[in-house]
Amino acid sequence: MDRIYEEIAFLGYYLHWSYGELMDMEHRERLRFCREVSRINDKMNQETRGKNIFDVF
Repeated sequence: MDRIYEEIAFLGYYLHWSYGELMDMEHRERLRFCREVSRINDKMNQETRGKNIFDVF
């Protein structure tokens, strides 16, 4: 049961989908979205790692 709350909190935070929309999804579909959001997040973090947002050059 805790896993469902984690999935819903994760997707709700990143995608701003409602509780009802997330609960209407099949578990496998929610997991797929969690993996995709995590993958995108990891990629973005790797691309910006070590970069200072105040560097203009």
